[in-house]
Parts: sequence; C-alpha cells; structure tokens
Amino acid sequence: MNIDISEYYTTEEWEKFKSAADKYETPFLLVNTDIVERNYKDLQTFFPYAKTYYAVKANPDKEVLNKLNNLGSNFDIASIYELDKVLAIGVKPERLSYGNTIKKPNHIEYAYNKGVRLFATDSEMDLRNIAKTAPGSKIFCRILTEGAETADWPLSRKFGCQPDMSIDLLILAKKLGLVPYGVSFHVGSQQRDIGTWDSAIAKVKYIYDWMSSNEDVRLKMINMGGGLPAPYLSKTNDLQIYADEITRYLHDDFGDELPEVILEPGRSMVGNCGILVSEIVLISRKSRTALDRWVYLDVGKFNGLIETLEECIKYPLYCEKKGVCEESVIAGPTCDSQDVMYEYAQYSLPLSLAVGDRIYWLTTGAYTSSYCSVEFNGFPPLKTYHV
Repeated sequence: MNIDISEYYTTEEWEKFKSAADKYETPFLLVNTDIVERNYKDLQTFFPYAKTYYAVKANPDKEVLNKLNNLGSNFDIASIYELDKVLAIGVKPERLSYGNTIKKPNHIEYAYNKGVRLFATDSEMDLRNIAKTAPGSKIFCRILTEGAETADWPLSRKFGCQPDMSIDLLILAKKLGLVPYGVSFHVGSQQRDIGTWDSAIAKVKYIYDWMSSNEDVRLKMINMGGGLPAPYLSKTNDLQIYADEITRYLHDDFGDELPEVILEPGRSMVGNCGILVSEIVLISRKSRTALDRWVYLDVGKFNGLIETLEECIKYPLYCEKKGVCEESVIAGPTCDSQDVMYEYAQYSLPLSLAVGDRIYWLTTGAYTSSYCSVEFNGFPPLKTYHV
C-alpha cells in the first residue's frame, strides 16, 4: 500500500511534516503554508489574466488566510461568519465575493453594510432579497453545467440554474437596480475532464451574446469557480495542462479581449498543504473465516474525512510498517455505521500493523478541518498544527 512520498512532497517538506507529527497526540492535521504560497504562485503563473478568489470553506485556518492575504489573494465567502473571519485579518471588502446562492436576507444586508458589493445568485427570490437589502450591488448568476460523472466530488443540481433562466435573472437584476455583472459556473470539485470547462464557457458566451444583442447589457465577468485538482490517488493532468486548455477555450469563444476572469480555487490551493495523522485503535475480523480485515482508526468521517462518503475522494495513505499487505476495510472510531471510509476501494495495508501504529493521510489540507463535527460521540474537532 505504501505510496511513493516523492510523488506528493519534496524530501524537505516530508521531513518537516514527520518531525512535527512526533510532537502531537493523534488525530490532528498538519499544515505547511509554504505549500499554499507555492500553489498560489503557480496559479498566478499559469492563469496570469485571472483574479484569484480563494474559497475560504476549503480551509479557514487563520494561518492559511493570513498567508493568502499577504500574497494579495481575494476571497470567496459562503457566509457572514467567513466574512467576519477574513475582515478580522485585514482583508478589504472590495476583495470579497459572496459566492453562496443560499443566504438569508439579513445576512445579505450584513455583508452589504460591511462593504461587500459582489453577490452570486441563481433564483428570483434570492435576487429580490439582494435588491432589497444590498441595492446597487453587482450580480453574477450561476448556471448549471455538465461534469458530474467525471468530478470526484460533484456539485451539480443544488446550485445553479439553466442558461435561459440566468438570462431572465440578469434582465430582472437590471430592472431592480442591480448591476448584471457576469456569469459563474462550477464544473465539479476535483474535475478530471478538462473538456467540461469548454462546454461551460460556451454557455457563458451564449448568455453574453444574448444580453448584448437583446438587452444592450455588456456583461463583464466570468467566474469559473473551482474544480482544479489536488494530487490524490486518481490521476489528473498537471495544472499547466489545465491552464493551457482552459485558456484556449476562453480565447476560442471570446477572442483576444477576454472579460474579467475569476477563479475560486479551494482544493487545488490547500489540498496538498496538509497531512492528517491518525492512529490505529483496533484491528478485527467479523468471523473465523472472514476474508476482510477491519482496521479502525481514531479519525473518521465525522472527524474530518467526510469526503470519503461513497468513497468519492481517495486519499493517498502512508504507514511506516513494511512487508506483506492485505486488502482491508478502513473505518473510523464512532458508533455510527456510516463511519466507514473505504470498504470497496480495498486499500492494502501491511499484515504487521498493530494497535498504536500511525497512518498518514496525505493531501488532506482541504475540506477536513472545516467539515469535522463539533463533538459527535464526544470526539473534539480536528486540531490543526503548523510546520
């Protein structure tokens, strides 16, 4: 089972993680913000024409936010609580986008009063709430896209609307005194099919042309959301290949003069900055003749590994024990039968594993600490330490 660490981290990075891990009691998340800085600079290099709005929900750790703020990143917030968090570290409201399409009217008003002027929407009710509580704000409408089949963590159905409805909403936005500013989409998190951006951008171009020709409204912005991958077990192309192809799609549809382009990286920005360190609590079999060995850890779906739901995200695992391996079911410590991370993926673990041995979950900087429960079964939230 043991993967090649060099595929994920430099020797120096791995030694930093290992040295820090020895200091703490499991489970915990280790974060290296130098990796966040490298990821941010790579994004700036490969998408020089785009503005980066970091998706705070991916990892709201204060050190991560401070690092990105100092680098000049903008931020995408999904709630007034994230808003307060980024304002508290000195981020100016003009560098924020309220990207959640599901929000209370008083939360919209709160954000507006704090200076936020850029809001996402995908429904008439939300749009009217924005017009009432955040007058004159810029609006971008989120559309539905394809890509659920090729994204490890699909984001379809709940968010977005059909392109024809987005046109209706942008027209209404103008009538309500708002600024119809742009269109957004999200092709699905950890999207492995780069071609999904092609069809999504084509839909945006259709909306741009329709609004210009029929409503004399020139939209100015494309928000391409997230979707860029982190390095898990499933293979993906390098970031530069994503960038080259997506840039080509943009120029194919919009020519040499691109509109304002926004990226909302989350997973790709912070995924590989973190390693979750866990410990084996129990090893058992369900019968005398059972072929499956169950390995129970002190961390599970409710302690930060919710994205193993339906085994969608397959994290690289590492342990120091060597030797003959056996396919194993990997489960968490709680008394909920859903707290099983991998049963069908069949990770191979060394037969020599024993209670107390550590399992390192690589590339777990995104959607772990921010997803963990407060105290299900009394287990505390996942602690974060820095290297």
